[in-house]
Amino acid sequence: MSPKRSMTSLLFTSALILGLSACSDNKAPASGEKPAGDASTSGTLDKIKKSGTIVLGYRDSSIPFSYIADNPNQPVGYAHDLQLKVVDAVKQKLNMPDLKVRYNLVTSQNRIPLVSNGTVDLECGSTTNNKERQQQVDFSLGFFEVGSRLLTAKDSGVKDFADLKGKKLVTTAGTTSERYIRQHQKELGIGEIISSKDHAESFLMLQNGRAAAFMMDDILLAGEKSKASDPNKWEIVGTAPIHEIYGCMLRKGDAGFKQVVNDAIKTTYGSGEINKMYQKWFQQPIPPKNINLNFPMSDQLKALIATPHDRDQ
Repeated sequence: MSPKRSMTSLLFTSALILGLSACSDNKAPASGEKPAGDASTSGTLDKIKKSGTIVLGYRDSSIPFSYIADNPNQPVGYAHDLQLKVVDAVKQKLNMPDLKVRYNLVTSQNRIPLVSNGTVDLECGSTTNNKERQQQVDFSLGFFEVGSRLLTAKDSGVKDFADLKGKKLVTTAGTTSERYIRQHQKELGIGEIISSKDHAESFLMLQNGRAAAFMMDDILLAGEKSKASDPNKWEIVGTAPIHEIYGCMLRKGDAGFKQVVNDAIKTTYGSGEINKMYQKWFQQPIPPKNINLNFPMSDQLKALIATPHDRDQ
């Protein structure tokens, strides 16, 4: 073959290959085939399968959702129990009955980054689902609804936010309560806002007299109150200026894993098991002091369980 004909043949063959490649790039996935980048094959489930371990984020003082009680290496709580339902669902989905569970402590400040960067696979604690956070992470179906109120001494004279004029208020850093109260500090005339590292430290500041009140989600305040040497000295007061829904956090855009998480929550709701879990943590004595929070299920939470959703409101 002459050099000229050889070159012509080579160019024709190259064009044919490029044409076939272009066609194959645009073809629709075959039945059961996942598009490149699909969360179920390249996301959290794949990571868990390869490592043989699921990493759960937990809080150490978000009573009664996720906290440390008697064993420093074992978190407990309502949200934690729900999180373990997800673990069971992942085991079944991946056919990995011996899947290992590793715990990673998170705080209000670092919980979102640790989920976003893959350090933590799932965080179920006391994290509010809101539009700002939805830009960074995805949320499961909601599992609790709260209102932000005030914990204060019964003899403090504080009955609502209007009574905080010129007084010090403590809240936990990195929370929606902190953001709200700083936005309205001047309007309410609050003397000073103190941001602590966690709920336990916030309550300690209140007990030590460094603040007149502690602002946080009402149920978390009930949890901190239960830890006091004399719980009857403290009361939760005020009309909640904001209402929020808690959800489990997972990495953004991971549709496959989110489906497993939501299905596990729906199953727990549909079977009625969620009612037993609620009674265990909100209407019976809980560790470490065996205090009963006496926090009946609200109509809002009943509605959320009956018709679950992952919206912020």
